Amino acid sequence: RLAICAFLYGIVGISVATTMMRFIMIEDWPQDIGGKPSFSYVENMPAFVPIMFEMTVFFAAHLMVITFYMRSKLWPFKQAENPDVRTTDDHFLMEVGVHDNEEELVSFFKKTGAVEVKVIDKH
Repeated sequence: RLAICAFLYGIVGISVATTMMRFIMIEDWPQDIGGKPSFSYVENMPAFVPIMFEMTVFFAAHLMVITFYMRSKLWPFKQAENPDVRTTDDHFLMEVGVHDNEEELVSFFKKTGAVEVKVIDKH
């Protein structure tokens, strides 16, 4: 799904680049660069290809970062969901999804040497 979003963002980028260049170079501020007339956008297309490529990459990259943050629910000023504050110091945490086998898993972890087993009910 993210690849489809990247493709769509690239299409948006190339559309913005094409529209922007046509408006700037043909309508708003016509220029004669290297003897090329500015009345035809199609004839001057090879000169604009690097700009279109860069804008495509720019839009795809930046909008993909925003999409990744939205998809991961990592927006600014979000409260951290750290289940145990000791994990940021000198401990590590193993979080396991418990479905119908809670007692089995707790006994398995204690048998295999877990120092602490805590069952937390997450919504």
